[in-house]
Amino acid sequence: MASDQSLVRATACAIVEKLNSGEVTPLDLLDVLEQRIAEVDGKVNALPTLCFDRARTRAKALMKKPIGDRGLLAGMPIPIKDLFNVEGVLNTQGSPIFKDTIAARSDIVVEHLEGNGAVVYAKSNTPEFGAGANTFNEVFGATLNPWDLSRSAAGSSGGAAVALATGTAWLAHGTDMGGSLRNPASFCGVVGMRPSIGRVAHTPVAKIDRNLTVHGPMARNIEDLALLLDAMSGEHPADPLSLPRLPTPFLAAARSGKRPKRVAYSPDLGITPVDPEVAAITRKAAMRFAEAGAIVEEAHPDLREAHECFHVLRAFDFAVSKAALLRSNRDLLKPEVIWNIEEGLRLTVEQLERAEAQRVAMTARALEFFKSYDLLLAPATIVAPFPVEHRYVAECDGKKFDNYVEWLAIVYAITLVCCPALSLPCGFTASGLPVGLQVVAPPRGEAQLLAGAKVLEDILGVRGTTPIDPRPAK
Repeated sequence: MASDQSLVRATACAIVEKLNSGEVTPLDLLDVLEQRIAEVDGKVNALPTLCFDRARTRAKALMKKPIGDRGLLAGMPIPIKDLFNVEGVLNTQGSPIFKDTIAARSDIVVEHLEGNGAVVYAKSNTPEFGAGANTFNEVFGATLNPWDLSRSAAGSSGGAAVALATGTAWLAHGTDMGGSLRNPASFCGVVGMRPSIGRVAHTPVAKIDRNLTVHGPMARNIEDLALLLDAMSGEHPADPLSLPRLPTPFLAAARSGKRPKRVAYSPDLGITPVDPEVAAITRKAAMRFAEAGAIVEEAHPDLREAHECFHVLRAFDFAVSKAALLRSNRDLLKPEVIWNIEEGLRLTVEQLERAEAQRVAMTARALEFFKSYDLLLAPATIVAPFPVEHRYVAECDGKKFDNYVEWLAIVYAITLVCCPALSLPCGFTASGLPVGLQVVAPPRGEAQLLAGAKVLEDILGVRGTTPIDPRPAK
């Protein structure tokens, strides 16, 4: 079984079934992944830190339990984004400052996953401190898009997305502030989801109630995504924002077949330019909801303050979490991180007051919008995968951006209004690059989000295009 590389193409749900039936063991799966990583990861650099010895020790301990007592994931291997601690494993955060740092204790989200039967075998690559939606850093270098090795995998959960796309992971952990689960999912032809605030408990860092960033799941299809969200969800006393587990599993919700009655599509949310080809592909996909009996209309909530609001709140987050590093290690920080921290340190209380009020107003308008629509659809990224040597998207459709995050407005606007959202593969450009459709539900509406996304996934028929072997630059 250890040499059965066909397993890399199985769904995560099928793998868990094999684990629960005893057809495969966690050790078998680790052998399969180790061989697959040796074959393909050198081309894409998705999983720069491996911890197979630790994983096998954990797997053997898990296998001493009866199969029915091994947790929801039953021994499923999972990579963790290299921003978060896994006990005994290197945690660089993509920064030269932490290039030799070994974690003394795991983050709550890792403990939670391991308690549900996950086996951690790798850390996935990320930009320095997750800043910037292009996965490169001075410690490990760039992660390349397997659909075209000259292209970006986006970020900041870029390593996770590429691992899924190349078959070196069945499920993957990530985080999302300005689309960091949705952007790489879109660029790599997989599914990434930003859950509601508190859905996934994590270890508070720098500020108890930081909520722009949330932890979430990434997978190759909606059912697998729901499975991982079930394994990640649940409250923890150390995270005061964390929510209790819901009585109905998210996997059951995804499989419910519940169809939305009325959905809205917007090519730009009224706030950003969009590449015309991306707009056309996402519009065509959104309109196919009509095949499920849904009314599809062009509409979006009023999000006009999103740029100013996110710029201020993101800068404040960087100041709170990274100002000490600026004081002690300025020479080791990349320019974009320095800029973000300094922007935060210059903020006035009046600017913060205005930004928080804007967020409250936009969230209220979004809630009102969802009284009329079950789901909101939009592009997950405003461009197709761009050349990896470009640090970020500087302009789109004739508009030049003011900073390195403004091109992410179509996702960070959704972050601000506290909605769960995911990127669903919905088609390909003329040059064969993946495009993701952003699907958004009202706050705490993960169940209807997953159900609706599964309905559209079935209609579109794009599921199953991954994993792929890395493809040369075109």
